[in-house]
Amino acid sequence: MPATDRSAEVLDALGRAVVGGALAEGAAITLESIQAEHGVSRSVARDCVKTLESLGLVVPRRRVGVVVRPRDQWQALAPQVIRWQLDVDPRGPKLGALTELRAAVEPVAAASAARRATEDQRSRLLALAAAIHEQGSHGGVSTYLEADTEFHRLILSASQNDAFAALTGVMTEVLRGRARLGGDIDIPKAEALELHERVARAIAEGDAEDAEEAMRALVSEVRRLLLDRGLRGYARS
Repeated sequence: MPATDRSAEVLDALGRAVVGGALAEGAAITLESIQAEHGVSRSVARDCVKTLESLGLVVPRRRVGVVVRPRDQWQALAPQVIRWQLDVDPRGPKLGALTELRAAVEPVAAASAARRATEDQRSRLLALAAAIHEQGSHGGVSTYLEADTEFHRLILSASQNDAFAALTGVMTEVLRGRARLGGDIDIPKAEALELHERVARAIAEGDAEDAEEAMRALVSEVRRLLLDRGLRGYARS
Protein backbone atom coordinates (compact mmCIF):
# COMPACT_ATOMS: atom_id res chain seq x y z
CA MET A 1 0.00 0.00 0.00
CA PRO A 2 1.42 3.45 -0.92
CA ALA A 3 2.59 5.54 2.03
CA THR A 4 -0.06 8.20 1.38
CA ASP A 5 -2.85 5.59 1.45
CA ARG A 6 -1.48 4.10 4.65
CA SER A 7 -1.27 7.53 6.26
CA ALA A 8 -4.90 8.26 5.33
CA GLU A 9 -5.97 4.89 6.69
CA VAL A 10 -4.28 5.50 10.05
CA LEU A 11 -5.64 9.05 10.24
CA ASP A 12 -9.18 7.77 9.61
CA ALA A 13 -8.76 5.11 12.31
CA LEU A 14 -7.56 7.67 14.84
CA GLY A 15 -10.25 10.19 13.89
CA ARG A 16 -13.01 7.63 14.24
CA ALA A 17 -11.58 6.49 17.57
CA VAL A 18 -11.74 10.03 18.91
CA VAL A 19 -15.19 11.01 17.66
CA GLY A 20 -16.61 7.59 18.50
CA GLY A 21 -15.36 7.70 22.09
CA ALA A 22 -12.86 4.85 21.94
CA LEU A 23 -10.34 7.59 22.71
CA ALA A 24 -12.37 9.59 25.20
CA GLU A 25 -11.91 13.18 26.31
CA GLY A 26 -8.69 13.45 28.30
CA ALA A 27 -7.19 10.25 26.88
CA ALA A 28 -3.53 10.55 25.91
CA ILE A 29 -1.81 8.99 22.92
CA THR A 30 1.82 9.14 21.85
CA LEU A 31 3.67 8.81 18.59
CA GLU A 32 5.12 5.57 19.91
CA SER A 33 1.70 4.11 20.65
CA ILE A 34 0.47 5.01 17.16
CA GLN A 35 3.56 3.42 15.61
CA ALA A 36 3.14 0.24 17.64
CA GLU A 37 -0.61 -0.13 17.05
CA HIS A 38 -0.66 0.69 13.36
CA GLY A 39 2.79 -0.38 12.26
CA VAL A 40 3.76 2.93 10.69
CA SER A 41 6.82 5.15 10.76
CA ARG A 42 7.29 7.98 13.19
CA SER A 43 6.84 10.52 10.38
CA VAL A 44 3.45 9.03 9.43
CA ALA A 45 2.37 9.04 13.08
CA ARG A 46 3.50 12.65 13.45
CA ASP A 47 1.62 13.75 10.33
CA CYS A 48 -1.58 12.11 11.59
CA VAL A 49 -1.26 13.83 14.95
CA LYS A 50 -0.69 17.20 13.28
CA THR A 51 -3.89 16.77 11.28
CA LEU A 52 -5.86 15.83 14.39
CA GLU A 53 -4.45 18.92 16.11
CA SER A 54 -5.46 21.14 13.19
CA LEU A 55 -9.02 19.83 13.50
CA GLY A 56 -9.13 20.62 17.22
CA LEU A 57 -9.46 16.97 18.27
CA VAL A 58 -6.24 16.76 20.28
CA VAL A 59 -3.77 19.07 21.95
CA PRO A 60 -0.09 18.36 22.78
CA ARG A 61 0.87 18.12 26.44
CA ARG A 62 4.49 18.00 27.62
CA ARG A 63 5.57 14.63 29.02
CA VAL A 64 2.12 13.19 28.26
CA GLY A 65 1.75 13.11 24.49
CA VAL A 66 -1.38 14.43 22.81
CA VAL A 67 -4.64 14.59 24.72
CA VAL A 68 -8.16 14.32 23.33
CA ARG A 69 -9.97 17.64 23.65
CA PRO A 70 -13.59 18.20 24.71
CA ARG A 71 -16.14 17.83 21.91
CA ASP A 72 -17.06 21.52 22.00
CA GLN A 73 -13.49 22.37 20.94
CA TRP A 74 -13.56 20.26 17.78
CA GLN A 75 -13.99 21.93 14.40
CA ALA A 76 -17.63 21.01 14.05
CA LEU A 77 -17.89 21.94 10.36
CA ALA A 78 -14.63 20.36 9.18
CA PRO A 79 -15.62 17.80 6.50
CA GLN A 80 -13.21 15.19 7.89
CA VAL A 81 -14.68 15.45 11.38
CA ILE A 82 -18.19 15.23 9.97
CA ARG A 83 -17.30 12.18 7.89
CA TRP A 84 -15.82 10.38 10.90
CA GLN A 85 -18.83 11.19 13.05
CA LEU A 86 -21.24 9.89 10.42
CA ASP A 87 -19.09 6.80 9.87
CA VAL A 88 -19.24 5.77 13.52
CA ASP A 89 -22.86 6.79 14.17
CA PRO A 90 -24.88 7.21 10.95
CA ARG A 91 -28.17 7.73 12.80
CA GLY A 92 -26.72 9.87 15.55
CA PRO A 93 -27.21 13.54 16.33
CA LYS A 94 -24.66 14.87 13.83
CA LEU A 95 -26.77 14.16 10.76
CA GLY A 96 -29.76 15.73 12.47
CA ALA A 97 -27.78 18.83 13.40
CA LEU A 98 -26.43 19.22 9.89
CA THR A 99 -29.86 18.76 8.34
CA GLU A 100 -31.06 21.61 10.54
CA LEU A 101 -28.11 23.65 9.26
CA ARG A 102 -29.26 22.90 5.72
CA ALA A 103 -32.75 24.13 6.61
CA ALA A 104 -31.28 27.40 7.84
CA VAL A 105 -28.87 28.00 4.96
CA GLU A 106 -30.11 26.43 1.74
CA PRO A 107 -33.36 28.36 1.27
CA VAL A 108 -31.51 31.68 1.58
CA ALA A 109 -28.72 30.39 -0.67
CA ALA A 110 -31.30 29.41 -3.31
CA ALA A 111 -32.81 32.90 -3.20
CA SER A 112 -29.35 34.42 -3.57
CA ALA A 113 -28.60 32.10 -6.49
CA ALA A 114 -31.80 33.28 -8.21
CA ARG A 115 -30.45 36.83 -8.00
CA ARG A 116 -26.77 36.22 -8.77
CA ALA A 117 -26.15 32.93 -10.59
CA THR A 118 -24.40 33.02 -13.94
CA GLU A 119 -26.20 31.80 -17.03
CA ASP A 120 -24.01 28.71 -17.10
CA GLN A 121 -24.92 27.93 -13.49
CA ARG A 122 -28.64 28.37 -14.19
CA SER A 123 -28.41 26.02 -17.18
CA ARG A 124 -26.44 23.46 -15.20
CA LEU A 125 -28.99 23.47 -12.38
CA LEU A 126 -31.80 22.80 -14.85
CA ALA A 127 -29.83 19.90 -16.35
CA LEU A 128 -29.07 18.46 -12.91
CA ALA A 129 -32.71 18.73 -11.82
CA ALA A 130 -33.73 16.82 -14.95
CA ALA A 131 -31.10 14.15 -14.23
CA ILE A 132 -32.25 13.90 -10.62
CA HIS A 133 -35.84 13.41 -11.76
CA GLU A 134 -34.86 10.81 -14.36
CA GLN A 135 -32.59 8.75 -12.12
CA GLY A 136 -34.79 9.12 -9.06
CA SER A 137 -37.85 7.95 -10.98
CA HIS A 138 -36.13 4.85 -12.33
CA GLY A 139 -34.21 3.64 -9.31
CA GLY A 140 -30.74 4.81 -10.30
CA VAL A 141 -29.83 5.56 -6.69
CA SER A 142 -26.08 5.92 -7.17
CA THR A 143 -26.39 8.27 -10.15
CA TYR A 144 -29.22 10.15 -8.45
CA LEU A 145 -27.10 10.80 -5.37
CA GLU A 146 -24.19 12.08 -7.48
CA ALA A 147 -26.46 14.52 -9.31
CA ASP A 148 -28.19 15.53 -6.08
CA THR A 149 -24.88 16.28 -4.38
CA GLU A 150 -23.69 18.40 -7.30
CA PHE A 151 -27.06 20.20 -7.40
CA HIS A 152 -26.92 21.33 -3.79
CA ARG A 153 -23.22 22.22 -3.94
CA LEU A 154 -23.81 24.30 -7.05
CA ILE A 155 -26.58 26.30 -5.41
CA LEU A 156 -24.22 27.27 -2.60
CA SER A 157 -21.60 28.36 -5.13
CA ALA A 158 -24.15 30.12 -7.36
CA SER A 159 -25.27 32.24 -4.41
CA GLN A 160 -22.01 34.19 -4.90
CA ASN A 161 -21.81 34.32 -1.10
CA ASP A 162 -18.41 33.10 0.02
CA ALA A 163 -19.75 32.07 3.44
CA PHE A 164 -22.29 29.78 1.77
CA ALA A 165 -19.74 28.53 -0.75
CA ALA A 166 -17.44 27.56 2.13
CA LEU A 167 -20.07 25.02 3.19
CA THR A 168 -19.85 22.93 0.00
CA GLY A 169 -17.62 20.34 1.68
CA VAL A 170 -20.06 20.13 4.57
CA MET A 171 -22.93 19.67 2.13
CA THR A 172 -21.14 16.78 0.45
CA GLU A 173 -20.67 14.96 3.75
CA VAL A 174 -24.30 15.58 4.79
CA LEU A 175 -25.63 14.06 1.58
CA ARG A 176 -23.21 11.16 1.76
CA GLY A 177 -24.24 10.70 5.38
CA ARG A 178 -27.85 10.28 4.33
CA ALA A 179 -26.76 7.65 1.82
CA ARG A 180 -25.04 5.72 4.64
CA LEU A 181 -28.47 5.03 6.15
CA GLY A 182 -29.29 2.79 3.19
CA GLY A 183 -32.58 1.11 2.46
CA ASP A 184 -35.53 3.00 1.04
CA ILE A 185 -34.24 6.27 2.50
CA ASP A 186 -32.08 6.55 -0.63
CA ILE A 187 -35.09 6.44 -2.95
CA PRO A 188 -36.55 9.93 -3.36
CA LYS A 189 -40.25 10.61 -3.23
CA ALA A 190 -42.01 12.11 -6.23
CA GLU A 191 -42.56 15.31 -4.22
CA ALA A 192 -38.80 15.73 -3.71
CA LEU A 193 -38.07 15.19 -7.41
CA GLU A 194 -40.62 17.84 -8.36
CA LEU A 195 -39.23 20.26 -5.78
CA HIS A 196 -35.73 19.95 -7.24
CA GLU A 197 -37.13 20.97 -10.61
CA ARG A 198 -39.10 23.81 -9.07
CA VAL A 199 -35.99 25.14 -7.33
CA ALA A 200 -33.98 24.95 -10.55
CA ARG A 201 -36.69 26.70 -12.58
CA ALA A 202 -37.06 29.47 -10.02
CA ILE A 203 -33.31 30.09 -9.99
CA ALA A 204 -33.15 29.97 -13.79
CA GLU A 205 -35.96 32.52 -14.01
CA GLY A 206 -34.54 34.76 -11.30
CA ASP A 207 -37.52 34.21 -8.98
CA ALA A 208 -35.83 34.52 -5.58
CA GLU A 209 -39.04 34.22 -3.55
CA ASP A 210 -40.11 30.95 -5.19
CA ALA A 211 -36.57 29.56 -5.08
CA GLU A 212 -36.45 30.11 -1.33
CA GLU A 213 -39.93 28.70 -0.76
CA ALA A 214 -39.29 25.60 -2.87
CA MET A 215 -35.94 24.90 -1.22
CA ARG A 216 -37.48 25.29 2.22
CA ALA A 217 -40.12 22.72 1.28
CA LEU A 218 -37.45 20.39 -0.10
CA VAL A 219 -35.27 20.45 3.00
CA SER A 220 -38.36 20.08 5.21
CA GLU A 221 -39.31 16.95 3.26
CA VAL A 222 -35.85 15.50 3.89
CA ARG A 223 -36.12 16.32 7.58
CA ARG A 224 -39.49 14.60 7.85
CA LEU A 225 -38.13 11.53 6.09
CA LEU A 226 -35.17 11.25 8.44
CA LEU A 227 -37.41 11.67 11.47
CA ASP A 228 -39.69 8.93 10.18
CA ARG A 229 -36.65 6.64 9.93
CA GLY A 230 -35.79 7.17 13.58
CA LEU A 231 -32.90 9.59 13.24
CA ARG A 232 -31.72 10.81 16.64
CA GLY A 233 -30.72 14.36 17.44
CA TYR A 234 -33.92 16.23 16.60
CA ALA A 235 -36.35 17.81 18.98
CA ARG A 236 -39.77 16.97 17.61
CA SER A 237 -42.06 19.94 17.27
